[in-house]
Amino acid sequence: MDPNRRKLLSAAVLAAASVRIAPSLAATDKKASYPIGAGTLSSLSDGYLDLPLRFPDDDPTLAEEMKQLLTDAGLSTEQNQPPCNISLWQDPSNDKLVLFDIGAGTQFMDSAGQLAEQLEARGIDPADVTDVLFTHAHPDHCWGLLDDFDELFCPEATYHIHQTEFDYWLSDDTLNQTPESSLAMVAGARNRLPLIREQLKFFNWGDEVLPGIEAVDTHGHTPGHTSFAVHSGNESLLVLGDALTHPVFSFQRPQWHRATDIDPETAAQQRGKLLDRLVADSTLILGFHLPGAGFGRVERAADQYRLISQTM
Repeated sequence: MDPNRRKLLSAAVLAAASVRIAPSLAATDKKASYPIGAGTLSSLSDGYLDLPLRFPDDDPTLAEEMKQLLTDAGLSTEQNQPPCNISLWQDPSNDKLVLFDIGAGTQFMDSAGQLAEQLEARGIDPADVTDVLFTHAHPDHCWGLLDDFDELFCPEATYHIHQTEFDYWLSDDTLNQTPESSLAMVAGARNRLPLIREQLKFFNWGDEVLPGIEAVDTHGHTPGHTSFAVHSGNESLLVLGDALTHPVFSFQRPQWHRATDIDPETAAQQRGKLLDRLVADSTLILGFHLPGAGFGRVERAADQYRLISQTM
């Protein structure tokens, strides 16, 4: 590794540990569950992110269209505060207690990192979590691996991630090609993912990762981004991760490129294909950043799509 990059990485680690974004709204304490066959899929609020509104494709000429879409949907044109919904799967037919992603932890944003409180409210000890399935390794999805004492938050769990995702974040190429402004994100993943090597299992898309849980290819947002189809009996639900993130743009303008997508063109193509499948199958979804605890279905609206939030 270039010595200068090593210094920058060290600085990014310190910055990530010490500089957090103050919340402008109190985090909600949402708890919502949905029965899937014999099991229950619950959405646990990890709080929310406090982010700037960014133009799609970094194209300011789309600003007016973007603001009009937000206004029509009754959303703010000044703030971007997406919720963080962590999925918890419990099935009495086996002894698995499964988290999909593990949240932001306490070193990312003050507005996020509420998973510990949510589990405590449900009477769940993190040590009882048997499995953690990662959709990807962005900070709001994986920095919660560590608690306030830099110990594993779920010490007894088996962790599951696509190897492409794991390798991407630990690659020196990724580090060397990442802008300085995003180095903290890389540093956070590089500091955490190696700590779970002995408890880690890789999967391929199409695999049944755990009984009734299938890995679905939705790469583009990150190289190994994965959604998970949960099946029980005749019912199913798709845990999206960040395959669809915005209640308006992801559905009405899926072709728009997002600044957070590592491969924007592939991510846009994946959104289009995924939306078509969700409409055709009337699939229930749970989105990490979607409103209403994340549950919903997708409908076609003329030549666009529409998210119908599912009230619990």
